[in-house]
Amino acid sequence: MDFQLTDDQQALRSGVRERLAARFGRDALRAAVDDGPPRLDRALWRELGEAGFFALRLPEAEGGVGLGLPEAVLVFEEAGRVLLPGPLIATHLAAGSVAGAAAGETVVTAVDGGLVEWLEAADAVRGDTAGAEPLASVDPLTPLHRVPASPGRDRADGREAGRDGVARLLTSLLTAAEQLGSAARTCELAVQHARTREQFGQPIGAFQAVKHLCAQMLVRTEVARAAVYAAAVTGDPVDVAAARLLADEAAVRGARDCLQVHGGMGFTWESDVHLHLKRAWVRTYRAGGATESEEILSGDLSATIA
Repeated sequence: MDFQLTDDQQALRSGVRERLAARFGRDALRAAVDDGPPRLDRALWRELGEAGFFALRLPEAEGGVGLGLPEAVLVFEEAGRVLLPGPLIATHLAAGSVAGAAAGETVVTAVDGGLVEWLEAADAVRGDTAGAEPLASVDPLTPLHRVPASPGRDRADGREAGRDGVARLLTSLLTAAEQLGSAARTCELAVQHARTREQFGQPIGAFQAVKHLCAQMLVRTEVARAAVYAAAVTGDPVDVAAARLLADEAAVRGARDCLQVHGGMGFTWESDVHLHLKRAWVRTYRAGGATESEEILSGDLSATIA
């Protein structure tokens, strides 16, 4: 399988990265974090809609961009790099079925495993939110609500047929793409710091322990990248489950290792590293998280052995 990006895919990734850097760079991220309770930037949401972020996979005949899952993965990877806030995946999946979602005029969220992100900012919600209560979120840019369990709320998984099963599968894959982007960014932050921070008269990157941390971050990121890109091509639930596990690990462990490379500085509020770790933690609960992915993989392995 050839994972080399086409010229068009490279241009798409570069274009999205440039747009996000201009519209939601570090200054905008810090402002969003430091300005009190999280608020959804409606102007930014509409700009994303105008750029085709939400309508990326809609056919051109329906007013969309007409691209596929591989391109969507590249776009969400870039969103993960900059910690772009909001129910991006739910709105993307609602494009074409919820009026205004494709254009960014309607913010859509969804009940996922008993949790709802950005419920109070959403115009439309997929799922039953009866009894939803605010939940303290570790991520300052992801407000959460908890929905109480009830017999009427059926559990879906990545193998389930129908719209709910497909949505859950795509949520897991696009979450893995966001995690991949975050893992790549924390790897870059660690390397940059290791090159510039000096101790005992030399950059800390010259010390073997720091070299090993950075090397391990890079390996986990690139292994996850291969798995996520492959899952985007095949769309197979087993491939998506494997990609999700690898991407979650790359994002969480990568952020932790990045904190170690930064030392005490990494644990301060002014550093961005803790924001990547907190967002990675929140993402691990989407679409069943590690537990559901492990069940899918173990089921496939059992069927193969049988």
